[in-house]
Amino acid sequence: MTPFHLAFPVRDLEATERFYVDVLGCGIGRRAARWIDFDLRGHQISAHLVDADDAVFDAANEVDGDAVPARHFGLVLAWDEWEAMCARLDALGVRPFIGPRVRFRGEVGEQGTVFVRDPSGNAIELKAFKDPAMLFAR
Repeated sequence: MTPFHLAFPVRDLEATERFYVDVLGCGIGRRAARWIDFDLRGHQISAHLVDADDAVFDAANEVDGDAVPARHFGLVLAWDEWEAMCARLDALGVRPFIGPRVRFRGEVGEQGTVFVRDPSGNAIELKAFKDPAMLFAR
């Protein structure tokens, strides 16, 4: 798979670094005074420092009974990795704002999902499919 790149706003680079390294297990790439590149399982995500008065987009859509932030990103994990990540979040005291739960139970695309926020409020979804072929199922 070809890696993707995603840039996102943050309010505190030090807290962001601790979260992405200590909680999500990312490596660190290049960095400058106002940004850090992280290795998110082979994908490059870049945290860019924004000023405190910059607006944050916070719209949401209903998805299977949850108000899912329209702006979010995340990882698709193997089911056992997802369960381990949920346990890790709990052990570290990271409280999800959605889940962990199984969404679309008994339907096409059934998946485990959990949403957390980084220290700047960016929404991150960690999900898994018991059948990985369902990732793009309709």
